[in-house]
Amino acid sequence: MKKILLLLSIVFGTATLYSQDLYKAIDGSIAFFSETPMENIDAVNKTLKALLNTKNGEMAFVVTNVGFVFDKPLMGEHFNENYMESDKYKVSIFKGKITETIDYTKNGEHDVTVLGSLDVHGVSQERSITGKVLVKDGTIILNSNFDIKLKDHKIKIPKIVTENIAEFVNVKVNITLTQKK
Repeated sequence: MKKILLLLSIVFGTATLYSQDLYKAIDGSIAFFSETPMENIDAVNKTLKALLNTKNGEMAFVVTNVGFVFDKPLMGEHFNENYMESDKYKVSIFKGKITETIDYTKNGEHDVTVLGSLDVHGVSQERSITGKVLVKDGTIILNSNFDIKLKDHKIKIPKIVTENIAEFVNVKVNITLTQKK
């Protein structure tokens, strides 16, 4: 937990130094979907915090693991207790850098690649994630769709349910940011 607070302090603390180049999330969601033979599993989390530095392309976002909402409350219980161990691993964090140079003062849509690290379930993995950046009238929208292999983050699937749980989940990110004031 101290590591998380330190990271957020650094990311958000330096924000005042470059406020004209910093954009913060005003709305957004991170959702995941897993297709299984027994039943599909999906959840959405709208409690994310995110920052984008338009000067250098650095970005970070964090979500609380207990913030994922499922259609069936029992799925949420299993997710938090058996898989994510949310009492131990409270948040998931991505920090990275957009590799393309974008003029954020002009409206447009840009295909991007973000290189960074994704920390889920206490395991950090280097990732190259593709997505889109939409700049429209001073607002920036980030969209991405990628897969996460559960074993890459040491999320264990009990043998009794291995036939009913997919080895990966599809993640969709949609974040709307405005200039930090």
